[in-house]
Amino acid sequence: MTKSVFTSKYEQFRLLLVAARKKARISQAQLADKLSRPQSFVSKYERGERRLDVIEFEQVADALKIEPVRFLKKLYDRKGGTE
Repeated sequence: MTKSVFTSKYEQFRLLLVAARKKARISQAQLADKLSRPQSFVSKYERGERRLDVIEFEQVADALKIEPVRFLKKLYDRKGGTE
């Protein structure tokens, strides 16, 4: 079984997170500061070098001011989306 970090669904998740950060006009460093994490934390999950658990995802969503459930619905919507 392939690790989920390498699936197409996880790739879509990562791309949606990057798009949401860019839409919010927040740099990786600014987001990391809001999360009280190093910039490398954001860089690594955006590049797929580390996974986000559900609690970390909720914290990222909160920092980006996006609704987690709505965001995930877009992930599972065949059309994608970029919130």
